[in-house]
Amino acid sequence: MEQVDYLLIGGGITNLAFAERIDSQDLLICEALDDVGGYCQTVKQDGFVWDYSGHFFHFRHKEIEDMLVDFIGRDNVRTVTKDSRIRYADRWIDFPFQKNIHQLPYDEFLDCLVGLYEIDDATDPDNFKQMLYQKFGKGISDRFLVPYNEKLYATDLSSLDVDAMGRFFPYADVKEIVLNFRRANNASYNATFTYPRGGAIEYVRAIQRFTPDDCIALNEPVLEIDPVKKIARTNKREIKFGVAVSTIPFPKLLEISGLDHDRSTYSWNKVLVFNLGFDKKGPEHVHWVYFPERDVSFYRIGFYDNIFGADRMSMYVELGYPADKDITENDIALAREKVLDDLKRQGIVTDHKLVSHHSIVLDPAYVHITQGSIADVTQKKDLLATHGIYSIGRYGSWTYCSIEDNIVEARALADQLNSS
Repeated sequence: MEQVDYLLIGGGITNLAFAERIDSQDLLICEALDDVGGYCQTVKQDGFVWDYSGHFFHFRHKEIEDMLVDFIGRDNVRTVTKDSRIRYADRWIDFPFQKNIHQLPYDEFLDCLVGLYEIDDATDPDNFKQMLYQKFGKGISDRFLVPYNEKLYATDLSSLDVDAMGRFFPYADVKEIVLNFRRANNASYNATFTYPRGGAIEYVRAIQRFTPDDCIALNEPVLEIDPVKKIARTNKREIKFGVAVSTIPFPKLLEISGLDHDRSTYSWNKVLVFNLGFDKKGPEHVHWVYFPERDVSFYRIGFYDNIFGADRMSMYVELGYPADKDITENDIALAREKVLDDLKRQGIVTDHKLVSHHSIVLDPAYVHITQGSIADVTQKKDLLATHGIYSIGRYGSWTYCSIEDNIVEARALADQLNSS
């Protein structure tokens, strides 16, 4: 039986960051796919460069950004001031919606404004949907916040925790909203972003360079873990470990570790992503667009070509589905035709010719953060840690976070273990 000090389950950017930080070379990364990176994969096809989904990096820690960008080469990374919009009622609205209601048709603007002053906040909200109505009123919530997030999460928002989106939700009070009528201030956590010319995989490679190739086992999922004996079984071997760090979806870790849990505690959505390449340019300057209206199949689109000024429209399109929806090849083909039709109705595609396309289903995509999931994750992570098993990352912690947050979390765990 093989033995390692550190067994890393999952070869995404989180475990690669952990491997870079930990003071040991006696480690093994087991990755189920044929390459590292998780969802940060890049597809190059017919002259287009697409990711599995829109991975535009927002850094708050300059030392992390500098490390990655310096390795890739600053000439190969573009820093962009974002231009994000909302498509609503056949017009363009600046993001976030709640701070730009003055751009709506007059009657709808008045309805949203009055709704802000009719808010009843005498009691604390119990869930995400209640929070939206209590903070922003009926007009704003009904027109954008509720329908958009229901399309994204593919679930009843009443089931989600009040703080389901954490710092990523663009909060604004009445004063901020009204002041924005005269002088726009739409800054948010992702006011600027960076993107490598070669796609998101370049950031993965920048971190991967610290881990020797012989410490990475591809096409080797971990199928079973004995927490007491500290033995993991893959599709190829058994491995005795001192510490295990997992980034696979948390309910999957509970399953392969043999820990009892209520499966109904954990829910999520799937996202079908279309990457589309056309023969000529589309809308200029804008980087991504949100679509709240329910008769539009997608909730968000983004434009790779507007980052580097390419002369052909290159975009991603995202559609949310419930986790129990079986998405077949026929479903994908029908959805692609509906997407193209919706893009034409929205004026994004006119006489363009589709010259290349790719699709991927992300499962899980966005996790549903609930009171039950928060409590169970906390309890089970503590239990696993007593056996030297740590679960981190977006899916390992069953949370909503950025890629940079995952790097920070991985480094913090490595530092903790280095000092123990």
